[in-house]
Amino acid sequence: MRPSQSDETILSIRDASRRLVRELGFLEPTLAGTNLAPSAVHALIEIEASPSLTAGSLCTALGLEKSSISRLVRKLVDAGEVREESSSGDGRAKCLTLTAQGQDTVAAIHAFATSQVSAALTRLPGVGRETVLAGLRTYTDALHAGRTDAGDSDRPAITIESGYRSGSIGRSTEMHAAFYRRVGFGAYFEAQVAAGLASFVQRLERPVNGFWSAVESGRIVGTVAIDGEDLGEGLAHLRWFIVDEGQRGGGTGRRLLRDALSFCDRTGFAETHLWTFRGLDAARHLYEANGFRLVDEQPGRQWGEEVIEQRFVRKAAQPASARNPS
Repeated sequence: MRPSQSDETILSIRDASRRLVRELGFLEPTLAGTNLAPSAVHALIEIEASPSLTAGSLCTALGLEKSSISRLVRKLVDAGEVREESSSGDGRAKCLTLTAQGQDTVAAIHAFATSQVSAALTRLPGVGRETVLAGLRTYTDALHAGRTDAGDSDRPAITIESGYRSGSIGRSTEMHAAFYRRVGFGAYFEAQVAAGLASFVQRLERPVNGFWSAVESGRIVGTVAIDGEDLGEGLAHLRWFIVDEGQRGGGTGRRLLRDALSFCDRTGFAETHLWTFRGLDAARHLYEANGFRLVDEQPGRQWGEEVIEQRFVRKAAQPASARNPS
């Protein structure tokens, strides 16, 4: 019996997936030019992206069983790549951070992977590169959704809600304070976030401004905003993008960002800008995957501590006049 077109598509995607796994080296006992197994390489990258990560959060991010993560973390600690520290909020939980050796290992992993991908991209035209990016992102998100729906059916679904929600200012400020405390930001930073949000929500009814919350069981676990006024006409400012620690790596940030950027495209902004600072590699990867490019960086103290501030810009896919013909 001749397979249907749908069956042929599935077989072709499976074949391409197997080839991708082989070409990236995942069938080898070690990965990315290291002497580490693939799961260890991925664990180090996740720990680098979120230095306050716990073993429980790492389970969620990697989709592995607790016993497997426990053995993996122990091996990385014994190898001198990772250290465990008691969480300030919960003495029973251990926060995972990279040692100096671990930081060197991750830097080498990134260099290897960047070289590997760059070499492949040189064989593709510009349009082909964007097609690869869009296709991979869509496919992996769909796989993730299928896995988490099947494997975590008892966990409440996360919804993305548009507009102000009671408690948004406080929860967003709380999540920002908890995350940025690790880089030394304190009361001044927290006050700036709260004051900025309080001022912004007074302008939220204007059509160029937007605010989105990720909500789980009535609790806000992530926020993002688009301020369409403070940078000038035709420019959007992406602000207050934060996801609760327990949700990082699960796709909540990607969903928030996509809703915000879809709003930017519908509204007709020529560019979307955001400010962050050097060292937040997981966030940078997410921004770049969604079309942002680093255009400027310099020392700054606007948040009370000196950091290397970075400005990223995402240009509209096409002119506003083409999207909204009159």
